[in-house]
Amino acid sequence: MGTLQLLTEHACFGGVQRFYRHASGAIGLPMQFGLYLPPQALQGQKVPVVIYLAGLTCSEETFAIKAGAQQYAARLGLALLTPDTSPRDTDLDEANEAWDFGEAASFYLDATERPWSAAWQMETYITQELPTLMSHHLPIDTDRMGIFGHSMGGHGALTLALRNPGLFKSLSALAPICAPTQCPWGEKAFSGYLGLDRTSWLAHDASALMAEYPMPPYPDGILIDQGLADKFLPTQLHPEKFEEACAKIAQPLALRRHEGYDHGYYFIQSFVADHLAHHARALTPA
Repeated sequence: MGTLQLLTEHACFGGVQRFYRHASGAIGLPMQFGLYLPPQALQGQKVPVVIYLAGLTCSEETFAIKAGAQQYAARLGLALLTPDTSPRDTDLDEANEAWDFGEAASFYLDATERPWSAAWQMETYITQELPTLMSHHLPIDTDRMGIFGHSMGGHGALTLALRNPGLFKSLSALAPICAPTQCPWGEKAFSGYLGLDRTSWLAHDASALMAEYPMPPYPDGILIDQGLADKFLPTQLHPEKFEEACAKIAQPLALRRHEGYDHGYYFIQSFVADHLAHHARALTPA
């Protein structure tokens, strides 16, 4: 089991916001993540954790700095884990040629195409390596994990939850990419990471995955918030596709559409408390 290097620690709402670095076996390179531990964890309790997956161009710091979520996590007794959005410093020239592919744009999958397959193993990293690190080194109860995310990270949250049944006890998303096989961001990422066989892409498309479930995987419901002033809504996000897939199998879904809200962190700040409350209902005892 690897070791964690504590980079920084900041007192925050009675708990601590930390940032760590470690040598990742899945990625083959150093990775960094943020972790907010609520006051309950500092008092000796093992607490549930909600993983937040950030969007394109973001890092492990973005949500911790911009969302204002720690105050709600402190009250609810939730840890917040924020992984980085991709491997870094890979020496691949192609990794920094575009803002929507390569570094900070992993789409949270295990790449199968070279050169990306060497390090872009983000599904394994998030679903296997990070939970093991948490359970060994930190006061985290990995039997009580939820996951949510924004945009590309919303896609990651939905697909990783649906691809790994039972791993995450609660699920939500903010302005997620809901049908990546049918949008330019997804087509670019999947063709590069997974190859040109479009049938293989469906295993990483939340709407396609949900439609294939024989019964609702989250009977207590999934929460999605979407701003109607989001410039990416018409071409990239397609929440209606996920809504249709959920309806097909009677999966309870609260898809809340909000006039005037765009794609950024002011939108996230406005609704993050609702998302953490949604996760707390599933992860903390009554």
